[in-house]
Amino acid sequence: MGRLDGKVAFITGAARGQGRSHAVRLAEEGASIIAIDICQQMPTVFYPMATPGDLEETERLVKEVGGAILTSVGDVRNRADVQAAYDAGIQQFGKVDIVLPNAGIMPVLEPGDRPQAWHDAIDVMLTGVWHVLEVTVPGMIERGEGGCIVITSSAAGLTSIGLNTFPGQAGYSAAKHGVVGLMRLYSNQLARHSIRVNTVHPTGVNTPMVANAEYEAFVNAHPEVANDPAYKNPMPVELIESIDISNAIVFLASDEARYITGVTLPVDAGYNNR
Repeated sequence: MGRLDGKVAFITGAARGQGRSHAVRLAEEGASIIAIDICQQMPTVFYPMATPGDLEETERLVKEVGGAILTSVGDVRNRADVQAAYDAGIQQFGKVDIVLPNAGIMPVLEPGDRPQAWHDAIDVMLTGVWHVLEVTVPGMIERGEGGCIVITSSAAGLTSIGLNTFPGQAGYSAAKHGVVGLMRLYSNQLARHSIRVNTVHPTGVNTPMVANAEYEAFVNAHPEVANDPAYKNPMPVELIESIDISNAIVFLASDEARYITGVTLPVDAGYNNR
């Protein structure tokens, strides 16, 4: 018997990385999955982004652990895409109990990066989260059975962790702080409906967003970043794994956390505890 038996989870950015891990881990606990990912490259993102093949692999892995899943290719910047994925999921599974606005990008890092990098960061990781909430929350309220929302923020959402002040990094930091404000607003407004809203705040995670040749080249070109103690985890680990965040989300989505709401939960190897 799983901790999430009979639940349905709506997950953005699910083609790989943390989103894939969440989909598989929640499926292991009995949840059915509605998964959406853009599955194409954005010009301001310096590393290769997920592909349709990656989303197919997420589907395969969820089914491999006995889960049910419906996938959609869509862009969280476009509310119509989010609505279409949600509507298809409702048609197949009948409801949504758990919402994980997880889609994220790391825009370009170098000097002279385009101002568009700011807009893309905000549009994906702040406006995109708002789109997901606006699409999914009304149905959760109407069902009257409560629910759980866990927004993926970052250690950058609790402190200053930006590598520089170029537009992409500024947008990333601003968006990750911004979703904390959304969480606090929605957690207050939805508490009377027994809908809990929290954020998780990972340190660096071993996913293609960070573990890629392009980011390695940036760090090698800027050893002051790699060697700065301000960017080191106090615990002896350079990057945590996606499963570490997935396990925290399973807890927050389960009945074990039925009265936990409005919380900023670090999963950060002590990064914010200095």
